[in-house]
Amino acid sequence: MTSSSISLNNFADLLGVSRATVENWIKSGKYLSHTDDNGHIWFNISDVIEVPEIKAMTSSDWENEMNVIPTRDYTSAELFAGGGGLALGMEMAGFHHLLLNEYDHNACDTLRKNRPEWNVIEGDIHDIDFTPFRDKIDFLSGGFPCQAFSYAGKRLGFEETRGTLFFELARAVKEINPKVFLGENVRGLVEHDGGRTLQTIRNVISELGYTLIEPRVMRAIQYDVPQKRERLILIAVRNDIAPFVEFQWPDVSKSLRTLRDAFFAGDLYTNDVPPSDGQKYPESKQKVMALVPEGGDWRNLPEDIAREYMKGSYHLGGGKTGMARRLAMDEPSLTLTCAPAQKQTERCHPIETRPLTIREYARIQTFPDEWTFCGNLSAQYRQIGNAVPVNLAWAIGRSLIRLFNQIENVGFFEEEIISSKMVKPYIKLHGLFEGMVCDKGITYDNTASPSE
Repeated sequence: MTSSSISLNNFADLLGVSRATVENWIKSGKYLSHTDDNGHIWFNISDVIEVPEIKAMTSSDWENEMNVIPTRDYTSAELFAGGGGLALGMEMAGFHHLLLNEYDHNACDTLRKNRPEWNVIEGDIHDIDFTPFRDKIDFLSGGFPCQAFSYAGKRLGFEETRGTLFFELARAVKEINPKVFLGENVRGLVEHDGGRTLQTIRNVISELGYTLIEPRVMRAIQYDVPQKRERLILIAVRNDIAPFVEFQWPDVSKSLRTLRDAFFAGDLYTNDVPPSDGQKYPESKQKVMALVPEGGDWRNLPEDIAREYMKGSYHLGGGKTGMARRLAMDEPSLTLTCAPAQKQTERCHPIETRPLTIREYARIQTFPDEWTFCGNLSAQYRQIGNAVPVNLAWAIGRSLIRLFNQIENVGFFEEEIISSKMVKPYIKLHGLFEGMVCDKGITYDNTASPSE
């Protein structure tokens, strides 16, 4: 996006709708569009200025938000830390990590290699006692894998999440007693198991004594990330603090980043993407992908080749736009997966006929070039593909730092609240969630059964 125009595809991505939807809007006269000599459709920003997503960009306070700094050192802990996207973003915002837990050995090696000073505890979260950290950690975060809960009982509360990794996040909150905690997940949590999973999470947050801020599905492309990735963010403030502060979500970036921003020197990076290892196509697939134009997919292939390549998927419903997909240089990437060359979720380089490399993957997730990943190629792709984009985490982190500064500025102390005998208000929990399936997380072997 420039200061004066935006392409049809980028407009659709920004609004989170399909290209077909925008084309229908154009046909109905809802928006005035223009077409260049190559047939590309675009909009003048002045013609779509009232679209909320566009208006938010043009009126954003992004530059000032970049200057948010902590008034003191705020301590933090992170669970399910993975390759470090969320942890790094929070560190950039100003949090000081006292504990990071991760089950995967390669991811732990990545964390230790890049931050030797971090206290990385490798192992099963079920085996960790968090009580030594009670009242010593200001902020707790964790991108807990989404699992089905047990509903044998009727309360749908804390005890009935046993056997799930959300229970372990909740147990950590109960044992540590942080002022604020954050949960990160896929946007489809509201639909998981018919909505019962979300209801249980709400009940547990209330049981723990925390106020749930209205959750938000955050689109990474609005926060200086060249990728169409959406994550559900839940933030809860301890009930004895919540009446005194007001959390403000971060303003959006004034720019929409594309693969060109990720791969070449510019505002995001000072140098072109460095060379690195990457997966290779077998010769048969190489020939097929060479036929796909920039931004195209299986629909651009000759019919006989498409049928042969897609096999049974050719006759299934849906757009199947991830198959034989070549990315476009002047658009954000599709959501990165754990492997760039899978047939169903292809991520082919825009110009060259090959999968994206490790460093290209990392840049799309806005990791700095000096952040290295450990393990074999598959392990590195998996760590990057599962990560929270660093710039998205950084934006959320700055808003959290602003929240903690509020807590400090009002002179909040627990003993004052206790002495005032203040009545804690009942606050109805609610949220905005949108749907997609849950990510596949690491399987824990000794997860307790719901009946235990």
